[in-house]
Amino acid sequence: MSGGTSNYLLCEGREIHYTEWGAQHDEVVVAWHGLARTGRDMDAIAEALAHRWRVICPDTLGRGLSQWSPDPQAEYCLAFYEKLAVSLLDQLGVAHCLWLGTSMGGAIGLKAAAGALRGRIRRLVLNDIGPQLAAPAVQRIRAYAGSPPAFATMAELEAFFRTVYAPYGWLSDAQWRQLTETSMRRLPDGRVTPHYDPAMVQQFECHPDDYVLWNEWDTLELPVLCLRGESSDLLLPETAEAMRARGPRAVVVTIPGCGHAPALNTPQQFALVERFFGGS
Repeated sequence: MSGGTSNYLLCEGREIHYTEWGAQHDEVVVAWHGLARTGRDMDAIAEALAHRWRVICPDTLGRGLSQWSPDPQAEYCLAFYEKLAVSLLDQLGVAHCLWLGTSMGGAIGLKAAAGALRGRIRRLVLNDIGPQLAAPAVQRIRAYAGSPPAFATMAELEAFFRTVYAPYGWLSDAQWRQLTETSMRRLPDGRVTPHYDPAMVQQFECHPDDYVLWNEWDTLELPVLCLRGESSDLLLPETAEAMRARGPRAVVVTIPGCGHAPALNTPQQFALVERFFGGS
């Protein structure tokens, strides 16, 4: 993690880990990862943006190096993640920010931009997420995320990640290795398994309408860029078209060679985000 620093804060009584890049800058980008992922997914784009912005990449509660929730049914939901985001920004002295969110991280930003962070989020990039999810894709994600496998070796874990995250598009061998090493924990029996608390998928049972966000969408009054993976099964073309037509009237860009969700790890993807955050 050349250039990034590892940090912890107590937010809403829970210890939250985040990496920070470009700490010398005043303008802030919050880069928030997807459902079963970690803030380290944002290393590549954070490093690319850090020449101009201070970039904050949190690990959501129950993921990465952040604490697991002692009350999963109540806290693994967008409303609590929004509270965590407010607490994090308040403690870091961030009055305004730009928000880049992949999947769940985009939904948190959307909800917050319409709610507790209205006026404080100035621009919003949604990476393969919108105000409505395709149900079959949610079932696909729940199937692998809700019952994480365990393996004897890191090589087997990497092979698993290469399979389930193939829709991310191109990653170098080194990036696959980093994804694996930053996405694992060791079980008491010595096997390796994905990093997160499996209880986080209770969100879909306890908060079944958490990701229905059209009401929030229609109130947004800020520029929105939506990156849609060309073959995404989560953000359907008709949903992306509706995002163009209503509410903040998003700019939608299709990312070729990806499904759900683009890995934000190529110069072309860096340039799209940087131009948008720079106001063009």
